[in-house]
Amino acid sequence: MLKEFREFLLRGNLIDLAIAIVIGTAFVAVVKSLIDNIVMPIIGALIGKPSFAGLTFTIHDSIFQYGQFLTDLLLFVLIAAVVFFFVAKPTALVLNRFAKKKLAEPDVAQELLADIKRLLEEQNGLLRK
Repeated sequence: MLKEFREFLLRGNLIDLAIAIVIGTAFVAVVKSLIDNIVMPIIGALIGKPSFAGLTFTIHDSIFQYGQFLTDLLLFVLIAAVVFFFVAKPTALVLNRFAKKKLAEPDVAQELLADIKRLLEEQNGLLRK
């Protein structure tokens, strides 16, 4: 049973998942830092304050903190924009470039194979004569 447990722990998928979690956690810290230290101060300079957390209204002793919801919603949209424009889009462009190169390679290989086949057929024809 211990041997099976060791094999389970050392299985590639589990290690890949652990690496992905560690890298994902580090990536979250980078995106959060970008939003908190660069984007939100810009919004604060344009609007006057980067956080709407102080905005509230009260109905019958119930306090509704709609400002915090607006701040969280804005952070979500900004994080999504950062991930899309700085990660997803550039990654897609790079992958498309590599995909086009890989598609071109088989054409060259097919041409070489066709040339080899033609040469062998010519050589085989010469040998028969």
